[in-house]
Amino acid sequence: MSETLDLLLKAKKKCVPKTVNSEFPGLCYSLLRQEEKEDLHKILHLIAFQSGRIIWSLLIMFFQAFPGNINSDSVVRHDLQHPVVARYVRMVPLDWNGEGRIGLRVEVYGCSYWADVINFDGHVVLPYRFRNKKMKTLKDVIALKFKTSESEGVILHGEGQQGDYITLELKRAKLVLSLNLGSNQLGPIYGHTSVTTGSLLDDHHWHSVVIERQGRSINLTLDRSMQHFRTNGEFDYLDLDYEITFGGIPFSGKPSSSSRKNFKGCMESINYNGINITDLARRKKLEPSNVGNLSFSCVEPYTVPVFFNATSYLEVPGRLNQDLFSVSFQFRTWNPNGLLLFSQFAENLGNVEIDLAESKVGVHINVTQTKMSQIDISSGQ
Repeated sequence: MSETLDLLLKAKKKCVPKTVNSEFPGLCYSLLRQEEKEDLHKILHLIAFQSGRIIWSLLIMFFQAFPGNINSDSVVRHDLQHPVVARYVRMVPLDWNGEGRIGLRVEVYGCSYWADVINFDGHVVLPYRFRNKKMKTLKDVIALKFKTSESEGVILHGEGQQGDYITLELKRAKLVLSLNLGSNQLGPIYGHTSVTTGSLLDDHHWHSVVIERQGRSINLTLDRSMQHFRTNGEFDYLDLDYEITFGGIPFSGKPSSSSRKNFKGCMESINYNGINITDLARRKKLEPSNVGNLSFSCVEPYTVPVFFNATSYLEVPGRLNQDLFSVSFQFRTWNPNGLLLFSQFAENLGNVEIDLAESKVGVHINVTQTKMSQIDISSGQ
């Protein structure tokens, strides 16, 4: 993937981002930059990337940026610490020389990128069944990528009749890995271990996960941030029976299989101990559960988030001659107080108000103009 662009900016005017567009997603490794103006060492850029057209991800955050060259002849090369998968690469100028105008030349280098993607609808479960019906391992390496808009869902699960299990799931938009290499029900050995990492993972961005296990020693890596821990108990082997499943837990009558939600979203490049699960699924070598739909394209969400500051609001016209009032929305905020929704009923018959007060959601309904009814519907936890 290589493309050159020229960008002219008038000094001290509004910062205009420029986007490099490739026909297909690619793996970006490095950038070459040359500003066509003397003494431009103040030029700084943020770089953002995306695979679709909805959500941009910042490559460099906060105070870090890509500095420019100090003369009109030299070229500055920036090798990315980690490659990024993107179709669009956006250059956002932050600062530049105050005299005259600048010209920017950018070359982006990488290669074509292709990976099998599986879309889970929240019902289907994809099992990988073991040839010998049992799998006893001292070492495991499990890697995959996922993106979802749901805060709850089982990503993978396997268990054995001796009480061993491994579960990777989302809980409250955090990633939770639960392991048990064996417990002694009659003795002091208790093998359950649970580790939580990440937050706000229901942002419909791609997140990469790698689980590396050598006996009781575990490395859990989320988006290149590694967490090391050791499992409880005294056993080193993970004994699983029949299968390991992706996207949920098959219903078995056990409480654990009915109380957890299945994963709804996309997974990519699922690899279990060197076995390409997504490739097997595409070639129909695996048999998904009969319930639900398994597809091999990632469906982009139709909803676009809207940001509100302290003074902004969105006004939507109501429907005339309708006796039913119905509204639904999702929200995320760090503020403990604020008005979420207000609507005045027709003919001055009353109003409805939904707000946040001390991190609790409250619904206030006034239908008599004399008495206000209040309902607390959430603790906010």
